Amino acid sequence: MAGGNQLRVLRTIKLVVEYDGTDLAGWQRQANGPTVQEHLERALAAMTGGPVAVIGASRTDAGVHALGQVAHFRTGAAIPEHGFRRGLNALLPPAIAVVGCERAPDDFHARFWALGKHYRYRVLARPDRSPLWRRTAWHRPRPLDVDAMRAAAAHLVGEHDFSAFRAAGCTARTATRRVTAIDIDRTGDLVDIHVRGDAFLRNMVRIIAGTLVEVGEGRRAPEAVADALGSRDRTRAGQTAPARGLTLVSVAYGDGRPPDRGVRRAP
Repeated sequence: MAGGNQLRVLRTIKLVVEYDGTDLAGWQRQANGPTVQEHLERALAAMTGGPVAVIGASRTDAGVHALGQVAHFRTGAAIPEHGFRRGLNALLPPAIAVVGCERAPDDFHARFWALGKHYRYRVLARPDRSPLWRRTAWHRPRPLDVDAMRAAAAHLVGEHDFSAFRAAGCTARTATRRVTAIDIDRTGDLVDIHVRGDAFLRNMVRIIAGTLVEVGEGRRAPEAVADALGSRDRTRAGQTAPARGLTLVSVAYGDGRPPDRGVRRAP
């Protein structure tokens, strides 16, 4: 399978990756546990015969899942794109799969070319816990008032300073972000909070979800979300919802290089 002795012109390969993050320490390689980036880089090294750096569009936290994480790497190995897809899926653990693989423009960058991201936060709202949803949904023991949650979410759409909705350890240089849409759907006992925006602060979507769930449970008025946002005070917003309910659904790109947006934002 190794192609290290058959080198051609360097190519940029774009991957779309799906994973169950329950037993992973997140996207980014680190010392305290297995990560998606680490598994991909190890598999690619085995295929190409040398080190390969993989860059992801979003550095998802431990326990967070993905349906459409986008990543890229550069390689001179003479392996076709379909060969990379098949080979990676043969080498990766069951929790990670490559569901898309194609050649990208030479200067494509999964993170800096991204125009927006779509996250889904899933809540199971019923008295009894579910063994089937325990890894991918946050169990809450009572029904949620979805109409109140939608009214609260409307205050968060647009470009705002989201200081009240960022983790204490967030290192982003600015807290200003643009949320393009928040849609809340209910199917039986499942409530899905879909958040779309150009970029997000650390734990921002999980704090939004935790705050909206408090509204849905009647512990916070919809108008109080606007007050929390305006305060720029983390203590005024709701709890950080558990990682297990969060999924990166997709990453949006344009037809070519996106326009320069000035400061390169953290995912």
